[in-house]
Amino acid sequence: MLDRDVTRVAAIAATAASIEYYDFFIYGLAAALVFPAVFFPEMSSVTGVLLSFGTFGIGFLARPLGGVVFGHFGDLIGRKKTLVIALIAMGIASTAIGVLPTYASVGVLAPVALTVLRFVQGIAIGGQMGGVVLLAVEAAPPRRRGFYGSFSSLGAPGGVLLANVIFLLLTACVSAEALIEWAWRLPFLMSLILVGLALYVHVKLEDTPSFRRLQELRQSAPVVVTKTRSPVWTVLRTYPAEVALTAGSYIGINLTYYLFITFVISYGTSTLGLSQSTMLAAVLIGSTGQVLALPLAGAVSDRIGRSRVYLCGAFGLAVFALPFWMLVQTGQFWFITVAMVVGLGVLHSLMYGVQPAFFAETFSTEVRYSGVSLGIQSGAVIGGAFAPMTATALLSSFGWPSVALYMMAGCVLTGLSVWVLAHRNSVRSQEVIG
Repeated sequence: MLDRDVTRVAAIAATAASIEYYDFFIYGLAAALVFPAVFFPEMSSVTGVLLSFGTFGIGFLARPLGGVVFGHFGDLIGRKKTLVIALIAMGIASTAIGVLPTYASVGVLAPVALTVLRFVQGIAIGGQMGGVVLLAVEAAPPRRRGFYGSFSSLGAPGGVLLANVIFLLLTACVSAEALIEWAWRLPFLMSLILVGLALYVHVKLEDTPSFRRLQELRQSAPVVVTKTRSPVWTVLRTYPAEVALTAGSYIGINLTYYLFITFVISYGTSTLGLSQSTMLAAVLIGSTGQVLALPLAGAVSDRIGRSRVYLCGAFGLAVFALPFWMLVQTGQFWFITVAMVVGLGVLHSLMYGVQPAFFAETFSTEVRYSGVSLGIQSGAVIGGAFAPMTATALLSSFGWPSVALYMMAGCVLTGLSVWVLAHRNSVRSQEVIG
């Protein structure tokens, strides 16, 4: 592909991921700030937050299912078609949340419906991530996969920026009572934009060169060869260790990310007594730093290797975990902002900006969507599903240092997984060359 075509594909991947993650993350903000009062009003404040974060975690439990289903079809019918379906599913589910009745209107049916729609969100995000990663990586020239692949990672901070800006505007323009009564619905109703973007992707983009070559091989092969098993079964049979290590490599990314963007907000407002706008602004600045750092991390990995950059991020964030929470504990806006810029903007980016190319290069083309999706979404369940809920429980029982140790443990596990996975990839490459 020409450079301008690769850049256009990467930009579309970043935009699609940003809006999709906006939908996923706006739920996290609402879970921290609004849903305890709207859907769990009869519970105590702590129990309401725990239940609200519990529904937040349901989305992560659905992510592996989305990875399995969309990975299967992504490897059989194409990256683009599968991505379009995932985008439409997320847009519809998020818009539906925006029109849900409250607990005061329909009782227990309200949180039940909320949980079901969050489950659909999880399936959609589980299927979308493999699509945008491969859309960006497979379209890129081999020596620039890290840089262009990092554009798919821009979706997470891009989504956080969109979500936080919307909530900052809401908190600035309406009263706290109006936010809980009706204004929280507006960010979810905006999700209809995602359906329009999905249609644009469907009409304007071709599938990736790698998948088109695979399709040509399948069409030219004998019929008996083209009758392949399920890609999901094939990848589990052929790459079981790689799927497990990919999951381990993603745990630290997801665990720390949801502590940064969700739990910190709840902790700052409910425990430290800070305003919502103060905490949202700190997260906003950290996410802006990440938007700048992610492409740089990907570009550096093209020069010095994926695993080196990844390991610097994992072990660096493990070391910074305790200083991060000490800075947050001060309750001072600028100290909290410095913590977010260093932790989220720099160290987390060294991991997150490299993982698209690192994981895509682990699996062969015919099972790449399944392998990447299964590994990432399994790691997301273990790492991020109940990270805010676990941190809340640790905080109430042992205090904030236990949350720092929790973060540290996840990063160390990720660092070890990356080291082993990089060694296996190197050995396999040498065997192929030999």
